[in-house]
Amino acid sequence: MTDIRKAVVIGAGVMGAGIAAHLANAGTEVVLLDIDAERARAGIARQLAAGGFMQADFAARVRPGATDDDIGLIADADWIVEAVAERLDIKQGLYRAIEARRRPGSIVSSNTSTIPLAALVAGLPEAFARDFLITHFFNPPRRMRLLELVSGPMTRADAVATLAQFGAVSLGKQVVRCNDTPGFIANRIGNYWMVLAQNEAIARGLAPEDADAVLGRPFGIPPTGIFGLLDLVGIDLMPMVLRSLQAALPAADPINACEAEPALIAQMIAAGRTGRKAGAGFTRLSADRRSRETLDLTTGAYRPARPAAALPASDPRALIDSDTPLGAYAAAVMVRTLGYAAALVPEIADTPDAVDAAMRTGYGWREGPFEMIDRLGAGWLAEHLAGHLDTVPPYLRLAATAGGFYGTEAGRRTVLLPDGQRRALVLPEGEITLAALSLARPPVARWEAGALWDLGEGVAGFEIRSKANAIGETVLDAIAAALDRVGGDFSALVIGSDAAAFSVGADLRAVLAMADDPAQVRAFIARGQDVLMRLRQAPVPVVAAAAGPALGGGCEICLHSDAVQAHAELSMGLVEAKVGLVPAWGGSTTVLHRTGDAAQALRLLIGAQASGSAFGARPVLLRPTDAITMNRDRLLADARARALALVPGYRPPAAPAPLPATERGALQTVLDGLELAPDDRRIGAALIDILAPGGSEEELRAREREAFVGLIAMPATRERMQHMLATGKPLRN
Repeated sequence: MTDIRKAVVIGAGVMGAGIAAHLANAGTEVVLLDIDAERARAGIARQLAAGGFMQADFAARVRPGATDDDIGLIADADWIVEAVAERLDIKQGLYRAIEARRRPGSIVSSNTSTIPLAALVAGLPEAFARDFLITHFFNPPRRMRLLELVSGPMTRADAVATLAQFGAVSLGKQVVRCNDTPGFIANRIGNYWMVLAQNEAIARGLAPEDADAVLGRPFGIPPTGIFGLLDLVGIDLMPMVLRSLQAALPAADPINACEAEPALIAQMIAAGRTGRKAGAGFTRLSADRRSRETLDLTTGAYRPARPAAALPASDPRALIDSDTPLGAYAAAVMVRTLGYAAALVPEIADTPDAVDAAMRTGYGWREGPFEMIDRLGAGWLAEHLAGHLDTVPPYLRLAATAGGFYGTEAGRRTVLLPDGQRRALVLPEGEITLAALSLARPPVARWEAGALWDLGEGVAGFEIRSKANAIGETVLDAIAAALDRVGGDFSALVIGSDAAAFSVGADLRAVLAMADDPAQVRAFIARGQDVLMRLRQAPVPVVAAAAGPALGGGCEICLHSDAVQAHAELSMGLVEAKVGLVPAWGGSTTVLHRTGDAAQALRLLIGAQASGSAFGARPVLLRPTDAITMNRDRLLADARARALALVPGYRPPAAPAPLPATERGALQTVLDGLELAPDDRRIGAALIDILAPGGSEEELRAREREAFVGLIAMPATRERMQHMLATGKPLRN
């Protein structure tokens, strides 16, 4: 396989510039070309504003240029990505220019979402077709994990393997192999679902709030539902995409029975009400900009937004079975969508797990269509579908008799193929998930709020089991119990799981409940300090596999580990000041030791900021020696490899040397120079009390404990804690 060291992206629109930005995130040298260099520079600037770069300075990795003047820059590129207008003539003209200048064996791909690969390479040289694929990214490329990969009958196998590997490892994508069919996988099903949901709601005169509620939580679909999603992607986009799909698909395909532009949608487009980008769509701000308004789907007029009506049932099967208008709407949309998906395998993909992966990572569904069918019951769905379609897909009938699309055999998940055989699903090399491990064997040990797993090769994995992995007494007990096991049974320990959050920190509700008892608060903080010190002094190397939020106490677990293997999108920070407190499980102490500068430590701790990515957590919270994994699915495996590398000759770290004192006046000057709320100044004073005297680690931790106990007694701190619990947002009081 060829490494991708240099990539050229041609087309600096939303997608092209986004792809270029994410290639830069991966450390790739990137050239971004457009009609003129100014357009390319504008694309880079838009990505900086939109957060396409994980770090602002990564933009320097992208060189802007003009297609005509700088096309020669493709000569040494490993990968050339075309992201220009969805017109076949424009694309093929560009391909001929590329073919004349690229080096032999370089890979060329298109980001098209609608044009078949066969049409793209028609009439082009065979050498070009051998190196050509479709790499369909989803918007925004940094955030959306799906990368649909389409190859043709002439495409080199090693070109496919190179982009699949680079996409998974370097770009962090869920790479899904698709057949060369219109809309590929996610948009073929997703657009059918969207137009059904939109048109059925309009036809039934439903309130958008109710439609979004029906198609949200019960089915594991993001809370934007359908109308929030349409506002986000652009109401004018749906008719264009639908017409393109309808033109490319046979007349008998169910998508051709959908009206691409109902009268209400046509009126909205004509009025410029095309969604968020226009400031008005199915929702908008009121004239005084103090409240939200929602479009009445019957009258076309705006009215004050209201809460969604109570659903007749929260379980999707019970909802569909309910004899109610909302149940009928759920059936009309979801039964038909799931039936449509069942009819498309093996047309769009060889196996249902590819379809499920595409819908989970491309549309944010908690379960893919086939996983959802299994939860509802394939036989149950077939009976309901008979009322909506002339025929029930044979594959669905097969699943109904075979016990579903998925099963378990010999500790592995299996999938039913369209020919009736079952195949074991094997994780790609370099991936470990606790979900897969749990099918093969139980945890080594379980506690009320944690579990210990055998990750293989002598490495244990500790999993926190609490809501958002918040840390309370039971989690601390579980960590301590796990540490008792690892010295004798395992040579290394990884802390991490499949969960969305590494840990949001201390259990704020539990801490607030003990706030009136200083002795209890002091004991809780002392317990946390003791457990994390034991973690740091464990007889085996400890690696934190940190993904999602690692905040407060979660960040402190990372700080006390020998190494951190961080997912690239890690949000890491000592954020205690936002709830009126200070890091007291060794966080303040560790930051002071790592910086060696009390003023720098004070700025970081009073700022209470969480990083926008793992790169933003460097160089203090993440050390230069800590590593970053782009693909979330590879995090535990990478952490295990890092832990194994630390085993030979491992010794726990020595206690840091005592620190010199810092003049309090100098730290007060730092504090005075910051724009802070009154309560932040009080927290800052407490931090100065911790940091200024310096001294031994034991002395610093003692001051952490007392500062925490003193702050939690303050009414302003409790107001901040209560506000965070009630709203999820910080209070500046």
